[in-house]
Amino acid sequence: MTITITAVLIALLGLVLGGGGLWLVMLGGTPFYLAAGVLSLATAFLLLRRSAAALWVHAALILGALGWALLEVGFDWWQLGPRGGLLIVIGLWLLTPFVRRRLSGGRTARAGAAALGLSVGLSVLVAGYAMTVDTHEVAGSLPAERVAQAPSAGVPDGEWHQYGRTPLGQRFSPLDRITPQNVATLKVAWQYRTGDVKLPEDVGETTYQVTPLKVGNTLYLCTPHNLAIALDATTGKETWRYAPNAGLNPDRQHQTCRGVSYFEDEATPAGAPCAQRVYLPTSDARLIALDARTGAVCTGFADRGTLDLGAGMRYNPAGYYYSTSPPVITDGRIIIGGAVNDNYSTKSQSGVIRAFDVRSGALLWNWDSGNPDQTAPLGPGEFYTTNSPNSWSVFSYDPGLGLVYIPLGNQVPDQLGMGRSPAVERFSSSIVALDIASGQVRWVRQTVHHDLWDMDVPAQPVLLDLARPDGSTVPALVGPTKQGDIYVLDRRTGEPVIPVREVPAPGGAIPEDFTAPTQPVSDLSFEPPRLRESDMWGITLIDQLACRIQFHRLRYDGRYTPPSLQGTIVYPGNFGTFNWGSVAVDPERQILFSMPTYLAFTSRLVPRDEIPPKGEDETASEQGLNRNDGAPYGVFMGPFLGPLGIPCQAPPWGYVAGVDLRTGDIAYKRRNGTVYDMTPLPLPFRLGVPGIGGPIVTRGGVAFLAAAVDDYLRAYDVTDGRQLWEARLPAGGQATPMTYATDDGRQFVVIVAGGHGSIGTRAGDYVIAYTLP
Repeated sequence: MTITITAVLIALLGLVLGGGGLWLVMLGGTPFYLAAGVLSLATAFLLLRRSAAALWVHAALILGALGWALLEVGFDWWQLGPRGGLLIVIGLWLLTPFVRRRLSGGRTARAGAAALGLSVGLSVLVAGYAMTVDTHEVAGSLPAERVAQAPSAGVPDGEWHQYGRTPLGQRFSPLDRITPQNVATLKVAWQYRTGDVKLPEDVGETTYQVTPLKVGNTLYLCTPHNLAIALDATTGKETWRYAPNAGLNPDRQHQTCRGVSYFEDEATPAGAPCAQRVYLPTSDARLIALDARTGAVCTGFADRGTLDLGAGMRYNPAGYYYSTSPPVITDGRIIIGGAVNDNYSTKSQSGVIRAFDVRSGALLWNWDSGNPDQTAPLGPGEFYTTNSPNSWSVFSYDPGLGLVYIPLGNQVPDQLGMGRSPAVERFSSSIVALDIASGQVRWVRQTVHHDLWDMDVPAQPVLLDLARPDGSTVPALVGPTKQGDIYVLDRRTGEPVIPVREVPAPGGAIPEDFTAPTQPVSDLSFEPPRLRESDMWGITLIDQLACRIQFHRLRYDGRYTPPSLQGTIVYPGNFGTFNWGSVAVDPERQILFSMPTYLAFTSRLVPRDEIPPKGEDETASEQGLNRNDGAPYGVFMGPFLGPLGIPCQAPPWGYVAGVDLRTGDIAYKRRNGTVYDMTPLPLPFRLGVPGIGGPIVTRGGVAFLAAAVDDYLRAYDVTDGRQLWEARLPAGGQATPMTYATDDGRQFVVIVAGGHGSIGTRAGDYVIAYTLP
């Protein structure tokens, strides 16, 4: 009976591998699976006949699989394992007395067992060696010398006044008490719970993405449902909270708040109400001014303390527009953009950028990328351009140059480029420099031409004065992009400091659309290599085979393969190599620390008459059906996953990386994160996992980063990327940490851990501070 059951199971495996392998061959793929299926069927047949030749056949299959795997992927353990693991398990079972003693053949059986044992042993030796090498990591180090002095930008060393700490967005702290030598002794100093937890009726992407501010001895933060909270920075005790009662709306694409903005009004007597203010953006498209000391509404701002961001919109459906990121405040102006829901409707709000008087709320200028030359405030009965490209991320600004830097996205729908105006074609997926005083365009640098892939510029631009090899210094801007390019530009003009080339791009758009013949590529790039069939992955041969079949069924001609009715692989995918977490820059060492992520997506256009009734498989986000009401096509989108729900592409899916900005060289790339929270069993395997969030760096030489899909906050040596410390979080840490000092000289590191709806990390409501003992 044991042999019969074994033979039946191997025969089933052979049928699956043979049938799928034949399909794969017909699609132009490798013949290995077909051959493996035939040999498995032969093994099953011989087992039923009690023939020892079954051992020889399976030994041949294992050796053939080993040779094929080494040719495809070399000594990459995480790719070798799925190619041979199941076959080796079967081989070990065939060598047990339960099977071997029931086979006829005597000497032949013993010889077959020896051959099978040798093939299994050789495979185990190869696997053991592969575990000792890493074919993906890049080892190296960044220069340690400090070649410049970081400007304070008016922020005391121990404080964190803006989302990226200063107007420059560097995420760099000049604190140095925590070092690579002592960071492993960090302990929890205090923990606070906001009480704002994900509700059953919340939208899928309800998520904590907030980076707190620290001004004086107070932390300021916001929550997904837009509570504004002030905490004592030393103890973590709540000072005040404010609830804007923004309610819930199923049409919101995101329920999040990345931060609040702080303003100290020098024109108001110290101690007077609202002399210091916190500005809170809400998910029902309001901006509310609060007294930073008490949390009371500053009624002198706008309409009794509240500014309506829906004003001037021709179409204003509730839930389609709101600001998820904190505005910037400079020169008496509060400058704010807004997120327009991706792929909901062609009749959505404008992506206009507006500057209001920070005290009164009066509109001072408006810059609409659909009508870029008219920046004077709208008059009665006038409207902003419907659906113009928007900026949902964080701005930076240079007070000396009088410029604010805007990362721009796309016009809805993202995957359809028909009918875009010349202005939309110019400003989509670009970084734009606007005059702070007037809102006029000073320069624009586009990172994708005729974007059909939702490659918004997602990250806050980072500003620094960059020392060049010739001894000169350039006021530079560092702009990370979803597609993996990092643009290093002269922030005065937008001209490249590190070269940008135009390279040929795939064609073949749907008949109504077109593609750009070339696309820009920066010489500093984390663009991943083009996917191949051999990059397809799975836990076993079976799900790997399914991914290979899908790879050939979908259209893929490399980066910028246009959307199609057939279905297209989008790689890098919609989450991007970089996203709103941006990068961290040490302006003194002129180095960059980042978290590049690699996760392929797929998209498939759906003709309007084939879109199912409203509500079925509908999300209008990164996963599921995006309806694109008013457009001729909707689109199905989602990560490129196998039948077990894991990525079809092989790991690593995430790294930490360091760049020498003076030379543009990538010094190191190290796998980041484990599958501990990705699998039913808590396995600590360091595959390098995806993440969304951002890092910070300190003068002490330590970088801090959570973000990965396992629930940890980690510390790294900035110089070489080695992990130095980790702390288990009670929820997903998809927020960017921050650090500050208190009057007693202690340095704290704070992370908000509340999880991320789109990537499925554990939800929570924690604010956790760590310090040295």
